[in-house]
Amino acid sequence: MKRIAVLASGGDAPGMNACIRAVVRSALHHGLSASGVLHGYRGLIEGEFREFSTGDVSNIIQRGGSILFSARSEAFQTVEGRAEAARNLRDRSIDGLIVIGGNGSFRGADAIAREQGIAVVGVPATIDNDVWGTDYTIGYDTAVNTALDSVDRIKDTAASHERVFIVEVMGRSAGFIALEVGVGSGAEAILLPETPTDVSALAALITERILNGRRSSIIICAEGDENGGARAVASELKTVHGIDSQVTVLGHVQRGGSPTTSDRVLASKLGWAAVDALCSGAAPCMVGEVSRRIVRHPLADSWTFVKEIDTELVKLAPLI
Repeated sequence: MKRIAVLASGGDAPGMNACIRAVVRSALHHGLSASGVLHGYRGLIEGEFREFSTGDVSNIIQRGGSILFSARSEAFQTVEGRAEAARNLRDRSIDGLIVIGGNGSFRGADAIAREQGIAVVGVPATIDNDVWGTDYTIGYDTAVNTALDSVDRIKDTAASHERVFIVEVMGRSAGFIALEVGVGSGAEAILLPETPTDVSALAALITERILNGRRSSIIICAEGDENGGARAVASELKTVHGIDSQVTVLGHVQRGGSPTTSDRVLASKLGWAAVDALCSGAAPCMVGEVSRRIVRHPLADSWTFVKEIDTELVKLAPLI
């Protein structure tokens, strides 16, 4: 192992830059050359490589987003596209590739490893925290705290105007953000993709609170709730139950911003672990952290197994 490359793929997550920094610094520590691939898998096919020195990754640990940028690539979804990507790696004598991303990114990493024999290590980075094989993914802690700060501010307005607010957080198929933000903010109800939502029961809860003199309520709704998200729930509350509510969709604000300490540390540990996995011949695999221990799993395990939400936390949550 003499030369490695790193790319970030899929949606950005706070802490990706901290991971890139750790990968480059670890590679140089091991006497390896390190290159960054711009624009994810698209850049891998189009040959957008940039060799990194220690100075190139200085002062980025606190920055959100990704200095390598990210882009979708339909070409990489084909065998021919992945073959071209592999040729670009071999032409530059790159022996190993580190992919920072989520399940979709790992599917691509697994494919190029199987078809082209490329040594690939995946580092889980997504605010959704839905990658099996690690307690937390890079970016999740920051997203939760960003959303929680927003909800705390909305609570002030809800109380002042005595209104019901439904706050939609990210999570198309996983309710990790919604669950923690809901519990952390003391929300009256939390709507998750993993649990059925009874809007009639939600309406009854809101009505009971109003009758008891508590006219403001905060409802946290994951975007992947089976009813169709916060706007759909608000519409049903109005048309079926006559309850007015305000909808706030936090959206991409949850994916930006400076990463928390936890995300910076996790990203640094996993970036270092990814280089170590390449150097020790463990690739292809993904690295993660379980009970504060670095672990390695086959890439396919990240999407083959479903990561379940915290059942103990569910018991604390006022799920409707």
